[in-house]
Amino acid sequence: MHYLYIIYSKSLNKYYVGESHDVKKRLEQHKNHHYKSNFSRIASDWELLLQKQLKNREQALYLEKFIKRMKSKKFTEKVINDPKILDNILNKK
Repeated sequence: MHYLYIIYSKSLNKYYVGESHDVKKRLEQHKNHHYKSNFSRIASDWELLLQKQLKNREQALYLEKFIKRMKSKKFTEKVINDPKILDNILNKK
């Protein structure tokens, strides 16, 4: 199993979209600045808002890139409020 996740930093008022096979561990890495070159290093108050289980890493990467290409906070918020959007995106692939 693999997951797409969206986390949010209240202090930055920003979202971060990622993929992982272990979201809990990955969230801790974000909070502890494990990846020094990662955007998420600029905050420590990340909270998990969405975790979507997928069949494989390929699907997770596809959705992650799709969301990031949108470059839209509103679109990210729509996905958080209605995760079925992700299924629709995969079905149109």
